[in-house]
Formats: sequence, structure tokens, C-alpha cells
Amino acid sequence: MSTPPFLDLPPNARRVTLTTSRGPLAGWRIEPEEGTKHRGTVVLVPGFTGSKEDFVAVLEPLAHHGWAVVTFDQRGQHESAGPDDEAAYSLASLARDLLEVVDGIGEPVHLVGHSFGGLVSREAVLTSGGAPFRSLTLLCSGPSQLPPQHHEGLGALHAALPHVPLSVIFDVRESQDREAGVPAPPPEVAAFLRERFLATNPYQLRAAAGILLGTPDRTDELAALARDGHLQVAVVYGPDDDAWSTDEQERVASAVGARVVVVPDTGHSPAAEAPRATADALDALLTELSDIAR
Repeated sequence: MSTPPFLDLPPNARRVTLTTSRGPLAGWRIEPEEGTKHRGTVVLVPGFTGSKEDFVAVLEPLAHHGWAVVTFDQRGQHESAGPDDEAAYSLASLARDLLEVVDGIGEPVHLVGHSFGGLVSREAVLTSGGAPFRSLTLLCSGPSQLPPQHHEGLGALHAALPHVPLSVIFDVRESQDREAGVPAPPPEVAAFLRERFLATNPYQLRAAAGILLGTPDRTDELAALARDGHLQVAVVYGPDDDAWSTDEQERVASAVGARVVVVPDTGHSPAAEAPRATADALDALLTELSDIAR
């Protein structure tokens, strides 16, 4: 679970409602600062148990660099309502939502998918052939299912949902974190994390857990798309990432011919753990990818 360092939107960011054929999605948008040249639009896709708030701390620094930024709660997450139907949250369905969001922006975008959001982003890229995108950045995301050491916990969550109340699941997880020595966040952030988890549709959580337990490796398809010149790809991770191993992420980058960027002193959530360094790294990376794509 990504833990945002704070929750207040920057003054120049605004809430937006993103229209799709399956219903609205709750999002945020920020524009470059006045007098700053517009350098393109970045779409940030949150991961498992996440939301747009995971990126709150990188919005302003990216806008300062000249980027417009859009991020949103995927269907069933936090403030984006979704049906009580596990099939509604397949990778194909979530990727279709993302493609419709991008279509509404009206220009090719730089796509950054965090963790589970990286799997959704890859699916959207492969479905579309890469046309709506200037680049794809996989942020702490892997080629397929999570490694075996995560399967027991994910499997228990998958089996519990949707019957066990989310409040019970959250409290168990919180207790485990405290016992493991994970420091508690500030009270307002802790309250938000609980509210967000309880607001997420349990069928979405179950579907996402199933995807993380069983999604196939499609690196070869992504590599073919990159090799044919249809898409620029990058891999960004923290050296202490505890989801997919850094070796596994490096193997994806090697197979795809992707640029690799490591954000120092971070783990699985660089945008929340070191937002300024992450924004600076993304700015340099996306500038480079834009120049290559020209």
C-alpha cells in the first residue's frame, strides 16, 4: 500500500471527472505553471489498493518542469465507483477505461503505471498498438504475477473477498504492519488510508489480487512493439523494492531495450517516498524519451 506523505492538493491542481463509456472516474489534473512551456501530458496510473492520492506529492514538481499531469482512481478504487462484479475489473476492462481517459485528453501522452497500474498500462499499450502513447514507463512493476513469496497473503485476501468486511481486513493488516515495525503514518494520513481501503469495491480488490496471482508474462509482445518503433519504454524502480525484484525488472528492461532509472533510497513507492527525486527523474526521462520519439 502506497502511503502519501500528505493529502493537500497543490493550489494549481483541480479535481476532474473523467468520462468513459462505463461511467465516470474521479481524477486530478494539474497544468504547467504560468510562463512555463507546455512539454506534454503525463498520465499516472495507481497500483493495487492505491488511488490518485499516491501521486499527490509529484504533481507540483512535474508541473514546475512544464508537464501537465492527469491521475485518477481506477474503476472500483476510492472515489471511482464500480459494480459488484469481479468481471468488471479484468485487465482488459481496466485497460479500456485507461484508453478512454487518454482519448479524452486529445493528445498522445506519456504513460506511467505504478505496480499493478503498470500491468494495466501495459495491457492498454498492447491493446492499442501504442498509438495513443508517446512512451510507457513501468514504475516498480513486473512482467507477470508477483513472486511466490507474496502468494500466501494475496491468496488469503482473494479467498476472503468479498465476504469478509473490508474493515476487518484493514485492521488485520494494520496490526501486522505495527508488529513488523512499520512506522505509523501521521494521524490524518492514517485516517485517509483506512477510508480509502473501505471505499474501494471489494470485487475490485478480489479481481486485482487474482491478476497479481496469475497474469501471464507479455514481455515479448511489449518488446516487439518497442522494436518496431511504435513505443518508447522505460523502467523505473527503487533499489529496495519488495514487490517484483529489481533483477526481474532489469530483465524486462533488457528484453524491451528500455531505459532504466533507479530512484535512490526508495522502495516500492518512489512517488510517495521521495517525490521530488522521483519527479526530477521522470522529467529527465520523459524529456529524453520525447527527443528519441521525434
